[in-house]
Amino acid sequence: MHPTLESEEHKALRSAVASLGKRHGRNFDREALWKEAAKLGYLGVNLPEAYGGGGGGIAELSIVLEELGAAGCPLLMMVVSPAICGTVIARFGTDAQKQEWLPALADGTRTMAFGITEPDAGSNSHRITTTARRDGTDWLLTGRKVFISGVDIADATLIVGRTEDARTGHLKPCLFIVPRDAEGFQRRQIDMELNAAEKQFELTLDDVRLPADALVGDEDAGLLQLFAGLNPERVMTAAFAIGMGRYALAQAIAYARDRTVWKAPIGSHQAIAHPLAQAHIELELARLMMQKAAHLYDAGDDMGAGEAANMAKYAAGEACVKAVDQAVHTLGGNGLTREFGLASLITAARVARIAPVSREMILNYVSHQTLGLPKSY
Repeated sequence: MHPTLESEEHKALRSAVASLGKRHGRNFDREALWKEAAKLGYLGVNLPEAYGGGGGGIAELSIVLEELGAAGCPLLMMVVSPAICGTVIARFGTDAQKQEWLPALADGTRTMAFGITEPDAGSNSHRITTTARRDGTDWLLTGRKVFISGVDIADATLIVGRTEDARTGHLKPCLFIVPRDAEGFQRRQIDMELNAAEKQFELTLDDVRLPADALVGDEDAGLLQLFAGLNPERVMTAAFAIGMGRYALAQAIAYARDRTVWKAPIGSHQAIAHPLAQAHIELELARLMMQKAAHLYDAGDDMGAGEAANMAKYAAGEACVKAVDQAVHTLGGNGLTREFGLASLITAARVARIAPVSREMILNYVSHQTLGLPKSY
């Protein structure tokens, strides 16, 4: 299949998810939508069929998230549970881990959060200080994480740590499945000004004892595993941003068609029409790069996918912020009212520029990896 031209199956998936999204709308109940999306097979569309998934890839999952976002009801945990955690377990987990987690992630009965960001490490995953040390056959995990989404509703959190010999200079990230009720695993909700269905948490791990089988895959494959999860995260963040931008734009277009201040609808004036047209073009361009990234990832080209996923996330974040800003501006004072529901998107749109990696770090990535320029750090 050509990555930039959607197949009939993809178009059908898009319209089916769009009608599900329309039924739930902007004032959606997160749990009800999650359950229905799961029942229809949309949550696990990227997971292997052998474990109850749809056997598709990130291309299909990103369509689901984009269309839900465009309907005003994005599910942030889709970025985390099936896309990052599901992908990592499907690719690197043991048979027992796959049996235990994949069917439940696919049918939505269980969710998993993802813990990588630390208070002192930020974008520098080489500075992760959460450490895992052996104690007999068990592992003891100690450290802190911050801005971890949905820990309160997740059955477990996939925690990125390092095996202790990493401190000698050998970087060995490793991933552990930490159950929500594990002893020594504490969470504190962060008070956000962000209006989102999912809450953010700071996590403290104080000698959390885990059995040997909590380690995902091979303790030496850490970096590979990490990037296997981070590329889908970037693609899905792009989908989240594009969906949000499309939702805002649709509201503005409907308003500009009807709102008449002088003789004609305001949408007939180029000062209103052109910026909306530009926003639409930029969202469409971002989607093309997102489709390319998903295609490369699903085809097994991790290196090519890394570059495209970063570019897609960058383009989508910028396009989303501009679309939301222009939509609010088009509605004037109405754009700031609760009735139209656009003002809360101003904060939400910013997230796509910051997380899961800032646009500056993406520019660094492209400078070094793509352009071959020397590093500044």
